Amino acid sequence: MEFRIDELRGYFTGKTIGRRIEYYEAVESTNTEALRLAQQGAEEGTVVIAEAQSAGRGRLNRSWESPPSMNLYLSVVLRPDIPATAASLIPLMVGVAVADVISQYCPGRVRLKWPNDVLIEGKKICGILTEMRTRADRAAFIIAGIGVNLNMQKLHFPRELRETATSLRIETALEIDRVDFAARLFEFLGNGYRVFLNGGEAAIREKWLQYAELVGKRVEVVFKETVQRGTVRGLDGNGALLLEGETGMQQVLAGDLYIERL
Repeated sequence: MEFRIDELRGYFTGKTIGRRIEYYEAVESTNTEALRLAQQGAEEGTVVIAEAQSAGRGRLNRSWESPPSMNLYLSVVLRPDIPATAASLIPLMVGVAVADVISQYCPGRVRLKWPNDVLIEGKKICGILTEMRTRADRAAFIIAGIGVNLNMQKLHFPRELRETATSLRIETALEIDRVDFAARLFEFLGNGYRVFLNGGEAAIREKWLQYAELVGKRVEVVFKETVQRGTVRGLDGNGALLLEGETGMQQVLAGDLYIERL
């Protein structure tokens, strides 16, 4: 299905997210392109959208499958006037916005996985990658990269991902209008970003926890050679996961989370 970029641009003239949209048939990575534009002074709300990525990037240097003309691959330039330490809440805000949009298609079936995956009934449908550049101890700009599987069929996924990844088309049996989805996403991102800038961090954390359904569950978090285990008690003020373990409360900043099966 053709991506009607001029229609999308018309929706967001004068708004924060999407006021400038750079559209490409193919890029190495939308995050890489957005970083380049931000370093050249691109204004807040600039969005890079690509039909395909030759080297799509996920968290922890993983790749992101990016076949052409099926899904939504985009990155947003944000320039909040905040301390660098406060930027860790941005991925949570973005995750909530994505989950809100996908929930319009699959009500009650969407979950968030810490720190930045969106799932439908345990299968990954969206990945989020945020990258920041700083000036002294403050954020100079933040790139929020989002990849959402919209119209992939099962056979389009690599064999090793077919049981762990999904798309909206698989879950709804409908072809998804990518411009309509993008427009909804821009609206929810803009709303969530306003909440963040106006001191609504607690509301973002609360909604993220509602989608995650993690509080009270025993988990392990693996990061490189380190494994941390405990019971999830919530998120701290900067979005770190709070685990209560044998040695007391721990703050977990990064890693892969797995729920322990009893």
